[in-house]
Amino acid sequence: MLVRLKLVSQQQIDACLGQVGKNGQADDFLRWMENKGLLTSYQAGRIAKGEIDGLVLGPFKLMYRNASGSFARVYRACDLRTGRMVGLKVLRQRWSDDPKAVAEFRREAELGKALQHENIVPIYEVGHSNGQHYLSMEFVEGGNLRDFINIRKKLDPREATKCVLDMACGLDYAFKRGSTHRDLKMTNVLMSAQGVAKLVDFGLAGVAEDMRDDGESAQRALEYATLEKNTGAPRNDPRSDMYFLGAIYYELLTGIPPLPRTKDRVERSQFSRYQQVRPILDVEPSVPRSVAVIVERMMHLNPGLRYQNPGESLPHLRAVLADLSQAKANGTSPSGVSATGVSADSARPSTAGTAATPTHTIMCIEDRHKNQDYLREYFSKHGFRVLVLSDMQRGLSRLQSSPPDCMVIMGESLGDRAVSGYNDALSMRQKSHTGVVLVLGEKQSPLKDQVKETDSARVLVQPVTLRDLRTVVKQTIGESGNGAASRPGQNGSA
Repeated sequence: MLVRLKLVSQQQIDACLGQVGKNGQADDFLRWMENKGLLTSYQAGRIAKGEIDGLVLGPFKLMYRNASGSFARVYRACDLRTGRMVGLKVLRQRWSDDPKAVAEFRREAELGKALQHENIVPIYEVGHSNGQHYLSMEFVEGGNLRDFINIRKKLDPREATKCVLDMACGLDYAFKRGSTHRDLKMTNVLMSAQGVAKLVDFGLAGVAEDMRDDGESAQRALEYATLEKNTGAPRNDPRSDMYFLGAIYYELLTGIPPLPRTKDRVERSQFSRYQQVRPILDVEPSVPRSVAVIVERMMHLNPGLRYQNPGESLPHLRAVLADLSQAKANGTSPSGVSATGVSADSARPSTAGTAATPTHTIMCIEDRHKNQDYLREYFSKHGFRVLVLSDMQRGLSRLQSSPPDCMVIMGESLGDRAVSGYNDALSMRQKSHTGVVLVLGEKQSPLKDQVKETDSARVLVQPVTLRDLRTVVKQTIGESGNGAASRPGQNGSA
């Protein structure tokens, strides 16, 4: 039987019998074969249980089981025709008896065969044998990102950015051919021995979801659905892949998943999980600003403010990677690089030793990247600890959990949400200690009459200089404003 299935050769059987003897026990036979490397421990264990037929599926000999889920199992296998090692994904028996599940599995696998890119694990063929359905794919000699992070804990910004750039390239290739991933997670990114990130399982999450599977892929599909339902995005929106790409980036940089892992379906379907994601710079302050900006944009709750497709993120990722690589080569800090690829620190005169020690924290809600940099640099120079967020809802969550000394809402970038956000902030701030400043655009000036002001809650209308804004911020937190008489435009428009 073993020879017929090509698990071993007749010559190897004869050699074993010569050592163990024809009257030897089966356990002795298997032990000798395993010790000689002729059978793997997985194969020997299956043979000992009498489960021989399942060790060969079509032209593939199963060597080891690599991973197991409720929808499918993944094996390291050998192609008996070529001797090449492959990954073999096998549909579990409970689904092999379901015609709909089989049809979906095969359909998605056939679609995956068309995706040939260096950052996507290629699918070689789809088949069935002995009532089992499988697909063969490249065997990546390495591990998945979760295994990688379990060992490394976290990656430096350059490594993390290189990895995310690889993934974004694969996503962009698939997107241009009409495919989204729908199952982006750490275990679906494999790292080759050459350090190349490769995406696996394109579209198979949708199969698990349609079959009402309870496995990890279906759980991630539920998270996609929760995000899309609560943000008004359509199903299969490429911007959803961008959110979960950002979540992987976040975890690579911090070692902590932005969405706490849980198998509870009720918890996974709660939108509050997304609203309560901690800003990455709160979790890991050493992350360069340019990197944090990309993560924040990828994970913006408003899909209209995320990268609209993977290709949009590529120029920023490449520019930041180039700057981080240059900084490493020069032995300098990468914290000043910007998402445009230009070093903000090298573009302005040195202010070393002139910045005051931060005594107050200011949180700015602004989604325009250039304006984010202006606010961050200006207020940092004047002695503030600065937190910049793109999303109003995250700012309000932060206001409740860890309130700053002052919250600045840039109304022009938020549109209609600005006034309601300001009113929400007034009602949510703790014990009125947090100052709130709303800066309206010129076209929004009529809205000023719709909101109330107090000593600690102020409304400004553009044009407003950064010095004007700083003066009002200091007034709302109970400090006298120095420099209130600055001329408009002297320090740049807010």
